[in-house]
Amino acid sequence: MKKNRKNNLSEITPESVFMMKRRNLLKLLGIGAAGIAVSSTAKADLFSWLTEDNKPTTPKSSRKELQFIQPEEYQSSLQLTHEDKVIGYNNFYEFGLNKSDPAKYAHTMKTEEWTLTIDGEVNRPLTLNLDDINHKFQLEERIYRMRCVEAWSMVIPWVGFPLASLLSLVEPNSRAKYVAFETRYAPQEMRGQDSRFIGGGLQYPYIEGLRLDEAMNPLTLLATGVYGKSLPNQNGAPIRLVVPWKYGFKGIKSIVKIRLTESIPPTTWNLSAPHEYGFYANVNPDVSHPRWSQATERFIGTGGLGQVTRQPTLLFNGYGDQVAHLYKDLDLRRNF
Repeated sequence: MKKNRKNNLSEITPESVFMMKRRNLLKLLGIGAAGIAVSSTAKADLFSWLTEDNKPTTPKSSRKELQFIQPEEYQSSLQLTHEDKVIGYNNFYEFGLNKSDPAKYAHTMKTEEWTLTIDGEVNRPLTLNLDDINHKFQLEERIYRMRCVEAWSMVIPWVGFPLASLLSLVEPNSRAKYVAFETRYAPQEMRGQDSRFIGGGLQYPYIEGLRLDEAMNPLTLLATGVYGKSLPNQNGAPIRLVVPWKYGFKGIKSIVKIRLTESIPPTTWNLSAPHEYGFYANVNPDVSHPRWSQATERFIGTGGLGQVTRQPTLLFNGYGDQVAHLYKDLDLRRNF
């Protein structure tokens, strides 16, 4: 059964990389030293984050209520990020660079006839439609920390199923060492794929990857919902990856293909800027991004301008007990 929650959360200022721009804007607004959301790689919708009552607006959608269980080990006393911010503040460059662009434009993506193909180094390749995805697996609610590489974070109640459950069905063979994921490629529906300016100059379709042991870890989730309802398009409908100990860009959205491979797959951000975005992308406060520190983060919750704090970044985003063993022989500075 689902639980109703009340979210008494505190708003924490976002990325401070562009502090001078922030100060100049505040002077123009006559606000003083309060926090405004500015991303290091894409400007956020500044004015929509000034107050509790002025949240980014999102188009009305027919999100379905989901039936799921709530395993105790994946529940948490962490304060949740407000639902409006989870669905209104996103990086999904296929729809634009501003944090509010996905919520504004993702309705153009059609999800009704969706299929997901799993192939490569497997004994039983498989193609699933939406009905298969929604009914073949026991859905669970899992409350996870989410840490963006831009040094902001959220706490999100995802609904989904373990990736390991799906991979077990296709029976990886002895050559399978990695898992590659590919998002939908539909430039007529995803405006950023049709414009290098809107889409951040990335090569599409978006591709991500994991080692097979990472993919099979119990924490690794294929999410089909959030806050008890089906995923909005801007959050990666109808199915996305959630790997809570890694930076958010590893959580590829709107997946249409999963391929098991013998060699490490090329991935979108690693191809674009390998010195900034490594293949592993494990959350690590001791390894800075070339343009900013990862030692602290800004938690996005709810609240007004007066509530601004910063919190320390946790190694593996706080999931070290479950995943540190995967990297015991790996230099985390070289393999970032």
